[in-house]
This record gives sequence, structure tokens and C-alpha cells, in this order.
Amino acid sequence: MTEQAPLVAVASAPVPPGGGAEWFFGADGARLRAALFTPAGPVRGSVVLSPGRTEVIEKYFEVVGELNARGFAVLVHDWRGQGLSHHELDDRLKGHARGYGPFLSDYAALLAAFEARLPGPWIAVGHSMGGCLTLLALAKGQAPRFAAAVLSAPMFALQFGKAPKGVARVLTAFNLLIGRSGGYVLGDPGKPFDRTFEGNVLTHDAARFARQHDQIDAEPDLALGAPTWGWLDFAFKATGELARPGALAAVTLPVTVCSASEDALVDNVGQQAVAEALPDGRFVVVRGSAHEILMETDDLRAAFWVEFDALADRVAPPQRG
Repeated sequence: MTEQAPLVAVASAPVPPGGGAEWFFGADGARLRAALFTPAGPVRGSVVLSPGRTEVIEKYFEVVGELNARGFAVLVHDWRGQGLSHHELDDRLKGHARGYGPFLSDYAALLAAFEARLPGPWIAVGHSMGGCLTLLALAKGQAPRFAAAVLSAPMFALQFGKAPKGVARVLTAFNLLIGRSGGYVLGDPGKPFDRTFEGNVLTHDAARFARQHDQIDAEPDLALGAPTWGWLDFAFKATGELARPGALAAVTLPVTVCSASEDALVDNVGQQAVAEALPDGRFVVVRGSAHEILMETDDLRAAFWVEFDALADRVAPPQRG
């Protein structure tokens, strides 16, 4: 049996009805947090929702409600190293990782812990880092369990501004070699959450941007700072594995990749290349969107929901009464 876990409710983001959070355990015994929400009416299937780097269950309460309204049970989780789940380092503000293996083991443990309560068919939804790890999990054996996937601005390649990617790789390898895996990239701890809306690279929606402020104020342990060299090494290895020839051959289910045209964090060219390598991939550009498509203004979010609904109707048609 699983044990009840806390959820953080604020006025701008109340806890959705129909469920709650629970602790489960990763393959190495790490305590991890997930939440399951079931719609009030007929259930047409389930969505496994995987957030991006720095993101937590609470950030997706609005999305959970929208999916429940469409008739889907929703399982959303905190990756290890984020939110209230186990963190790899004593300093919980450090965004750290030890390769992609632990994440994939956690994903398998998540599905095993909740599968009896997840009506089929299953649709995977992932954003940014969560999109990368979702596709990697599908490629490494989980694909037969899912009917489809929709990925929002997935981290299939990183942007480094004016710095060449090769330099970033060399610096990462050097810092791991000298034992600085847990050090902040370039020594900059960053801010747990930059509260300056003007000029942010995440969203054009001020209210949704501010909502995360409220959640972190209510529970500071939801915050996460800058990545470590270990996290950057994980990102290079995970994205490199997805780009490997033939790596996606087993992912025969339909996968829609929604790309944000104004993304300043992940590389849209890499997204298109992965989408084209998928046996049944579709690449869609959300024009005008910053990185966090699901946290964008209503008109931009609508483009994601058009794609989700089209794929959901294909694999999990709503019941006709």
C-alpha cells in the first residue's frame, strides 16, 4: 500500500477534486511523490503527465482539471531531484542528476505502483525534460503500454546561446573528471525562482507565471535552483541516446511533438529531427509560444489542446451517450 503525501494548495491553484498525492518508491528505494486524479464521469483512458526541470505536481493542477474534464484519469509526478521527491544531494536547491538510468527506473516504478488504478488506453504527456525522459522510457521498453504520446517543447537538444555546444561538453566532462559533478554549472547557484516576469523566457502569461510564486511561497521546498554539472551530463547523455540512429524504432505508437517557436531553452531543430525519426511522429510548431506551452496565454495553449484532442480522439474516442 502507498502512503498519503501532501499537496500544496493556494488560492490561485486549488487541489483538483477526485484524488490526491501518495508516496511511492523508486528502484533504489528513493521516496518519490505522485498524484492521481480521476474524473467524476465516465473514464475514457489515463494520462501519465511528466513535468519538466524545476517543475512540480502543483504547477499542473490546471492541466489536470482540463484532462479530467476530457474524461481522463491523470497521474502526475515529481521526478527525483524535484519537488518533494528524493533529492540526490543534501542541498535540495541543486538541480542534480546521476545519468538517465535512475529516472527510467523511477518511471517504471511509477507505472507499477499505479497501473491497477489507470484505466486504458494510456497517453503519455511530457514537457521539456519530462518529454525527453518520457520518450526515452518509451524507447527503452515502455512503448507497448501506451497508445500515444504528446510532448510539449521536449528537451531533445539544448540551447547554449552564443557558447558552442562542444565547449559545454568539454567543460562538463572536465568538471566530472575532477569530482565537481555536484557543483553548479559555471559556479552560479541561480535563483530558486526568478520572479521577474518582464523578459522571462518561459511564458507570456503573467497570471500563470505568478501562480508558481504563490506555490513556492506556500512551500519553499518546491523550489529548485540552477543545474549542476551532473545534471548537464545527464542531459547530454539522454539527448544523445534519442539522437542515436535506430534508437526510436520500437516507438511505433503515434507521437506528437509540439514545438514552441520562441523557445530559448531547448533546440527546435533537434525536436524536428527526433519527430522525423519516429515511425509515427508528427511535428507541430506553436507560433508565438515561449518554452512553457501549457503555461502560456489561452490562445497559445489552445494549439496544444487541438493536437492533444486530435490524438486522443484517435486512440481513446469519447463515449457517446
